Formats: sequence, C-alpha cells, structure tokens
Amino acid sequence: MSLFKSPLPKSLAALLGAVLIALIAAPASAQTAVRIRGAVSSLDGNMLTVKTREGPDVKIKLADNYAVAAVVPITMADIKQGSYIGSAAMKQADGSLKAVEVLVFPDTMRGANEGHYPWDLMPESTMTNATVEAVVDGTAGREMALTYKGGKQKIVVPAGVPIVTFEAGTKDMLKPGALVFVGTQQAADGTFSAGRVNVGKNGFKPPM
Repeated sequence: MSLFKSPLPKSLAALLGAVLIALIAAPASAQTAVRIRGAVSSLDGNMLTVKTREGPDVKIKLADNYAVAAVVPITMADIKQGSYIGSAAMKQADGSLKAVEVLVFPDTMRGANEGHYPWDLMPESTMTNATVEAVVDGTAGREMALTYKGGKQKIVVPAGVPIVTFEAGTKDMLKPGALVFVGTQQAADGTFSAGRVNVGKNGFKPPM
C-alpha cells in the first residue's frame, strides 16, 4: 500500500524529475581548469603526452583544430605604456609584488583573463593580467603600474626576470623534449583536453 494518499501532481513530478536529472548529469559534465607544465614525451595524432614538472606523464587530448604558440624571450624595453601584460608575482613582506615572470600579450589577445588572482607557478604566487599605465625606475628594479577592471597593482620587475611574448608556432615544434605550458580542462573521468599548446622556441622554457 502507498504511504501517500494521492499521487504527486504531474507538474511537480516533472519538476522533481528534471532536478534529479540535473543533479546526476552535473558532475559528469563538470570540468576543472588545470595548468600543465613540462616536456613533450610524444605526440601521436592529437594525443600529446607530457612529462610534467611534478614527475608523472599525462596525456592531453588536443582539439582537431588546436593551435601552437611559440614562447620567445624579449626584454623590458618591449614593455610600453598601453601594453597588455600578464605577470606572475610573489607578495613581499611590505605588501609589494615582485615579478617572477612577465608575458607581453600580442594585441590580438588584449583583455585575456584580465584581473588579479592566485596562480600555481609556485606556492602563494599571483597572476595579474592588466594594461600598463607606466613603467618607471625603482630601487629594486623597474616598476610597472598596472590597471585592470576593478583594480590596480604595482609590480617590481628585478633584473634577470624572464620576459616573454607569443609568436605563431607550428605543430612540428612539439617534438620530444620540447618544453610546454598547456592550459587544460580536466573532465570528471580524469582525462585532459586542450585547444592550444604554448611551447618554448628553440628549447626555451615557458616561465608562466
């Protein structure tokens, strides 16, 4: 015998069914952004295997139309007022930020991932993607005054900090041993996928 005196209204039953389906489907479709750094072990078709900096090999399924960007070194002189940059940095005891690396984006990537947020290059590092308001000499190195939607930051760039930009790359750059930085999406089943690979040109190590 049913514990309910009357069945649920059809509209409520349909709503509950839809919610249940959504709850079941959500974890299966959820993806997590994971940044992978390391050296190419192999490229088999669209399956890229990378020996990660942490040690294990990971396989990354590349999109059919995946892009390759070459990471090349430039100098502080290439950073101008109005440049759009990304800088990984560490907070100092006085609250200031000291750059670990600086990426000058091509104009076609202006506005990419704009903001100031945690980064995983090293423990407690941050990333600031912003427009350069000014570059001046400071006591500890060149200082960049940066603006982004909702905020400002000042980052000191000591001498010797790697400064890079992107150039168009080719798929034949993804040879064993090539050093790469790949922003991937990890599915609920643990697999990785990506639509772009950033590879150091001529053995250069992407510092991001």
